[in-house]
Amino acid sequence: MLRQQDVGHRIVVRRIVGIREGRPLFSDALGELVELSETHLTIATAQGRVRVPVTEVHRAKRVPPTRRPTATAVVELELAADEAWPAPVRGRLGDWLLRSADGWTGRANSALPVGDPDRPLPAAVDAIERWYTERGQPAIVNTPLPLAVPVGVELDARGWTARPLTLVQTVPLTTLRPPEPAPADGPPVTLADAPSEEWLAVAAGRKGGLPAAARHVLTAVDRVRFAQVYADGTLVAMARGTVTGQGRWLGLSLIEVAPQVRRQGLATRVVRELAGWGVVEGATHAFLQVEQRNTEAVSLYRRLGFTTHHTYLTRVAPSG
Repeated sequence: MLRQQDVGHRIVVRRIVGIREGRPLFSDALGELVELSETHLTIATAQGRVRVPVTEVHRAKRVPPTRRPTATAVVELELAADEAWPAPVRGRLGDWLLRSADGWTGRANSALPVGDPDRPLPAAVDAIERWYTERGQPAIVNTPLPLAVPVGVELDARGWTARPLTLVQTVPLTTLRPPEPAPADGPPVTLADAPSEEWLAVAAGRKGGLPAAARHVLTAVDRVRFAQVYADGTLVAMARGTVTGQGRWLGLSLIEVAPQVRRQGLATRVVRELAGWGVVEGATHAFLQVEQRNTEAVSLYRRLGFTTHHTYLTRVAPSG
């Protein structure tokens, strides 16, 4: 049977789905194990998350992974993503990062356990809990998988919960940016080096407010652009792009299209406009982060050529 050490790894599960003529009927599920409890297991498959009660499991085992990035590549991308979404308050535990931004977004208010915390793992988690308690915030840890599986095991033992799985997806800019794009119909995509008030208002609506720390997160990057599309004086599409990671990575975030103009290619246009800027800046690859359950966005990014580089779980300490 599976163990907590298998979380974050590729597994295959044969489950009993029924009985016919006195014989069990089986169905197989293949994917990444993202949760394992006494009552059920959850697998991230190509078709979405599958939750399987333990009572239905006939057989389950770890299988060889598909081609995975190296631990070094995961750390490199996670640090580029941190640079692209910079929390104003920061601390360190050895190599681990501690981040706080007035509670604005999980990424800017979580610890990132990559590298060596310079102390035993239980002591490192204790220190994380103290650091966030001192700031009046819940302790949150983003655990890249499978790199941070040992951290996840420690958090499981302490009763930490998990938010939905996040996919970290990448694409070469040569794929994302057509060499000779066709002229775009409709209103143009413009890039600005600072967000407009309308842009910030949409970001506030999506992220639940806009404290002072949020403006730091959005703008405190050396190379950043804010894509925007206006129609009849109204902002109808937007996105944010950054170049970080020693100039290699174009980070894409806050890709948003107004409901009344969706399915008209605006998201693709703003992404490609930022990709063109990234190429000029010397970037070679783009990345973004998207919850796996956001199937509409995942489908769009798949059409643009994005594939999953790795995943992470956001873990939250129990309250009280």
